[in-house]
Amino acid sequence: PEEGGEDIFIPAHNTHGALEGDLVRVLYKPRYERGFEGRVTEIIEKNQKPVIGTLYAERVRGSRLREYRYFLAPDSTKYEEAIPFAEPPPCEVGDKVACRIERGRFPYAVFLSSFGPASSLEANVCSVLAENGIITAFEEKELCEAASAAALPLCTEGRIPQKGPILTIDGADAKDLDDAVSLEKTENGYLLSVHIADVSEYVKPRTALDRCAMKRGTSVYFADRVIPMLPEALSNGACSLHPGAPKYTLSAHIRLDKTGKILGTVIEKGVIETNVRGVYSEVNDLLKEGKDSAFYPKYAPVYEMLLTMQELYLLLEGRALSRGYLDFEAKEPFFIMNEAGLPVDIVCRERGISERIIEHFMLTANEAVARLLSEREIPCVFRVHDAPPEDKLMLLRERLALLGVNTSPLAKKEPTALDLAAILSSAAALGKGEAVSISLLRAMSKAVYSENRRPHFGLGISHYCHFTSPIRRLSDLATHRIIKAVLLGGEDKKKYASYATRAAAAATETELRAQSTERAMNALFAAVWALDHIGEEQEAFVSGITSFGMFATLQNSAEGLIPLAALPFGAVADEEAGMLRFGRECYRLADRIRVVITDAEVATHRIQLSLLSHTQDEM
Repeated sequence: PEEGGEDIFIPAHNTHGALEGDLVRVLYKPRYERGFEGRVTEIIEKNQKPVIGTLYAERVRGSRLREYRYFLAPDSTKYEEAIPFAEPPPCEVGDKVACRIERGRFPYAVFLSSFGPASSLEANVCSVLAENGIITAFEEKELCEAASAAALPLCTEGRIPQKGPILTIDGADAKDLDDAVSLEKTENGYLLSVHIADVSEYVKPRTALDRCAMKRGTSVYFADRVIPMLPEALSNGACSLHPGAPKYTLSAHIRLDKTGKILGTVIEKGVIETNVRGVYSEVNDLLKEGKDSAFYPKYAPVYEMLLTMQELYLLLEGRALSRGYLDFEAKEPFFIMNEAGLPVDIVCRERGISERIIEHFMLTANEAVARLLSEREIPCVFRVHDAPPEDKLMLLRERLALLGVNTSPLAKKEPTALDLAAILSSAAALGKGEAVSISLLRAMSKAVYSENRRPHFGLGISHYCHFTSPIRRLSDLATHRIIKAVLLGGEDKKKYASYATRAAAAATETELRAQSTERAMNALFAAVWALDHIGEEQEAFVSGITSFGMFATLQNSAEGLIPLAALPFGAVADEEAGMLRFGRECYRLADRIRVVITDAEVATHRIQLSLLSHTQDEM
């Protein structure tokens, strides 16, 4: 199969000694059921990435002395067996450790470092960061450069002061404020101005900060923490668009007609001073209650503009939905922490109208900038998203049909985003929106960065880039640098083509690392929360069927496993059909069930559940 195509199943006896992450040569053939089966014929390149797991010991049988053998129990389920150590490691049994795997007659572990007791939250946080290659500390040179750049006085020469009421809207605890907006109604429609922090003014080419951004690629967010892409002197200080102080911006002025269609875009180097530091929850209340809101006095200077923003948002959302914008129902967890830094509750983030306003304004700005750069044939770090692979759509169609979801939009040879949006709408009407969203997300291709423009399938648009978050994303910072140098500075665009290629590759790689980290952290913090809730009954829905059991997602978004071994004798799981049977009972994806939290293991970030019953036939 081509790279990025269907997986090849390799039976355990045909691995040729290969381990997870090895680059191998494989002979394969079609399987009787579906897909491919093969055998490894050569290990081309051995994986050098450290393996994380827990150290345990077993007493050597028959030994008169107290002799022990030491083993690594890898966290990854892709390792079917524990890996022995050739030498006793210099740490405590039960520690979370990082090891290098060497190959002799059999694989063996070589100790690299210990993170501390595997039962502790901090040891697991550190191990997740290490496993995903997340850089946590800034080098001294990076910190010095950031401090020096932040201390420079603002120079407004060559910059255009941005006029009118301007506000930011973010979460109450946000510190890195990338974007501010202003809006005015015109005779022919609207003028939307999106003012983005000009981080490229502080992060110059071929500097330590430039290399820092290329290495890190993105800020990483989890629980109540953030690992920023840039030092705090910039990310929370000089670059952040806090009110009461002038700030550098790259401002995109986007003309839209009365239907919300983009007519044209002008980008300029600006300087702004925001009038109001908006908070999502406050603006949501204001737009609901109007002038009776307790927050009206704070927002009075921008109140009329907020009403116009709401008006434009409704037009933009309508246009987005009409072209097939995929608005998934997947829940995002928010962990409520106690003073000791432990999760005491999990709630699902709700997107109110102000979150949606800003989301659609940023989508519009990203599309407008991508169109402008494409028209001028200027290099750009595009955000591209290919259509789902045909084999995954076929499997999705089979699963959704079993759920009673109308799959006729998938009968086309090449379904569009609008067709998949119809599937989501149909699922939501049946009360199965969240489970179908999860299944659809798993069928989708990965969005990536590229120096070459291609459509963004999930948004239903032909031109898209990331322009609006340069404090926390390399892709946006790179696009800003190219805009200032080529579009505004007149430099040779060929000079920046290779930079766009390098930045796109680095941005994709580091985004995947960050996503993997954030998923693992969500599972870890959920497991810590579950430790204090063992024995509790919970409402859930079936979110996955595997050969070894059934995954269920609780109402707070935490996911746990009901092992096949914990179900009645004779239970059979059909992973491809998304169905599990025993006796007269049949469980499918999206079914509502009632479960009990029976165990939680911090070291492996796993929650174990037991099944009580269906709470109703369907979600």
